[in-house]
Amino acid sequence: MKIFEYLEKYDYEQLIFCQDKQSGLKAIIAIHDTTLGPALGGTRMWTYNSEEEAIEDALRLARGMTYKNAAAGLNLGGGKTVIIGDPRKDKNEEMFRAFGRYIQGLNGRYITAEDVGTTVADMDLIHEETDYVTGISPAFGSSGNPSPVTAYGVYRGMKAAAKEAFGTDSLEGKVIAVQGVGNVAYNLCRHLHEEGAQLIVTDINKEAVQRAAEEFGAKAVDPNEIYGVECDIYAPCALGGVINDETIPQMKAKVIAGAANNQLKDSRHGDMIHEMGIIYAPDYVINAGGVINVADELYGYNRDRAMKKVESIYNNIERVIEIAKRDGIPTYLAADRMAEERIERVRNSRSQFLQNGHNILSRR
Repeated sequence: MKIFEYLEKYDYEQLIFCQDKQSGLKAIIAIHDTTLGPALGGTRMWTYNSEEEAIEDALRLARGMTYKNAAAGLNLGGGKTVIIGDPRKDKNEEMFRAFGRYIQGLNGRYITAEDVGTTVADMDLIHEETDYVTGISPAFGSSGNPSPVTAYGVYRGMKAAAKEAFGTDSLEGKVIAVQGVGNVAYNLCRHLHEEGAQLIVTDINKEAVQRAAEEFGAKAVDPNEIYGVECDIYAPCALGGVINDETIPQMKAKVIAGAANNQLKDSRHGDMIHEMGIIYAPDYVINAGGVINVADELYGYNRDRAMKKVESIYNNIERVIEIAKRDGIPTYLAADRMAEERIERVRNSRSQFLQNGHNILSRR
């Protein structure tokens, strides 16, 4: 892997390798862009097959956070950390405290959070060494479980997408197929049920499906059947890559809006559903409630303020659809364009400010 070529291609700012022999820490911090503010992104712990694979994952995820934070309207850039190791057996206190000291050394350029393979308890250990961490225990001023907030954001974004497809953002009477009934999706189902939507659900966890059936009157279907059910809205809330060559021909929904990450198997699948006239709410825009929530911790967490910001996901989806129409492109590309345009505006404004300052000084 030619690292500097890759960094230059996607305009990364910094790649940091952190090791601590005593604790076994092997971490990679990728900072993609800090135009809008310090880089915020979680710490992932995973058993990578190679160091190169870990580097690529850190870089890919950091760039994704730049777009997610920018599209969410946050004054934050994008970064990510990966720790190489088995989260089930390789963790120890010294590891996360050592990592916390590395974050502290960046002096606020990077702020971390919980991610795959790490927990609130791990964030608390990092917090022993630095304040540049979110998602810590509520006793330390954290926002707590982000699932209900993420669900509310998905609900708001779904309403915006429905307005484009059906002429109204009311979900009453709409048939909504929810794939996965985990913590986020359960809370989403609650919002949908309260508005009068008819739910179809599936999950490999039979108890979760039974709970949704009992509490929300949801109809249960086999996991393989969810793609082809008669519905108005399809909400992928489990695995990524579920919009693909096999599933797209089965789809009858007019809207795709769900909480799952990386819903498109490939970018061309975004083109395919666009050509079918399906309104797609890009995943990193609609599921940004969690990152909006933890970002509020940086100001001293206020739930009312955070929820008000999460409500704006409705407007963000509207803006994505507006750009898609303006430029004649699919919504997945419009989301990227929305994020890029915001970053470029701030970058140009800063450059103009610095140039004006230079001109003033040169005239003295």
